Amino acid sequence: MFKKTDRNESRKGRHLRVRKKISGTPQLPRLCVFRSLNHMYAQVVDDTQGRTLVSASTMDPAIRGQLGELDKKGASKLVGKVVAERAVQAGIKQVVFDRGGYVYTGRVAEVAAGAREAGLDF
Repeated sequence: MFKKTDRNESRKGRHLRVRKKISGTPQLPRLCVFRSLNHMYAQVVDDTQGRTLVSASTMDPAIRGQLGELDKKGASKLVGKVVAERAVQAGIKQVVFDRGGYVYTGRVAEVAAGAREAGLDF
């Protein structure tokens, strides 16, 4: 019979392939994105210490109150802005963007656009 490929397994393989080349350091941490069906998560990670420096998601109470009538793309842009503001407050101005194996379009691109608007360089 035909074997249907699991899209999430393919994404995980792409993510591992990208992670071979991208790593977060204290000087240049990694901004990684995770997209679920209903929510968007972004975090700035220092891979040398294995620490999450700042994070934001649509589950945060501060963001959840602002969602209101926003669609998923608008919510993603808001998550990008909030994570970038928190990163700038923590003294992080430049990051490496990790798209997490997702195609750089739609909600993933909106997180990146929101982070750039709020002052992060990548």
